[in-house]
Amino acid sequence: MPSSFTAALLGFLLIVLGTGTTASAKDSRLHGVVELFTSQACSSCPPADAELARLVAQGDVLALSYHVDYWNYLGWEDTLSSRANTERQKGYASRWELQSVYTPQAVINGRDHVNGADGRQIDSMLERFSRQEGPFSADVEMVRNGDAIVVSIGAASAAASQDEFGKADIVIVYFDTINTVSIGAGENGGKTITYRHSVRDMETIAMWSGDALTIDLPASVLRGQPGRNCAVLVQQVDETGRPGAILGAAMLPPDPASRQTPAGKP
Repeated sequence: MPSSFTAALLGFLLIVLGTGTTASAKDSRLHGVVELFTSQACSSCPPADAELARLVAQGDVLALSYHVDYWNYLGWEDTLSSRANTERQKGYASRWELQSVYTPQAVINGRDHVNGADGRQIDSMLERFSRQEGPFSADVEMVRNGDAIVVSIGAASAAASQDEFGKADIVIVYFDTINTVSIGAGENGGKTITYRHSVRDMETIAMWSGDALTIDLPASVLRGQPGRNCAVLVQQVDETGRPGAILGAAMLPPDPASRQTPAGKP
């Protein structure tokens, strides 16, 4: 085969492979964040829990489930619920001047909300935000590096205004990858439901002012917690600490060296 043809063929392959690699990296970025406020004691919630599981399996959305505690009086205490989850939902409701909180509620990118059981509405809102606003203002990555979990946040795009990222918290969210719960009483009594990405704790670790930033977390934050994972949100807050628009997010990829055991399972 003539050497000139070989060189041309190799050049073509490099271009194709290079283009494919770039597209793959771009496609791997999260396209949105969905926060579902749910309860094991709410009869309307199982379809929403199933929609969240669909988003988790889809892989291009950070899907988080916050179990609230205000339905616990209905005869069953949600085994994954916390007051902190309820307070986060109330923060959104207060900021948006809603009359009350409700379940199942899906908050999209910290910007708007829909019925958490309405998958078509969730997908439509995710697409609308992506189309109108483009990529997140903050390019966020979360990876393992030895004994550290490294959170990297790129500089804000030139198009982003100071008002957009001037008061953004960097929040680490800890969640169980999967829980299967046999519900013994209440509106869902007798059902066994599998929950995905149930939030167990959150902590604000820093603020983002629009400059590139790298933060190392000790990998030990996940040790001793089988089936636990974490994600990072870069999120606006107002002067009272109420959550607002999410400017960037990333989830820590599963550790291939560890056995991912569902929480609560042997």
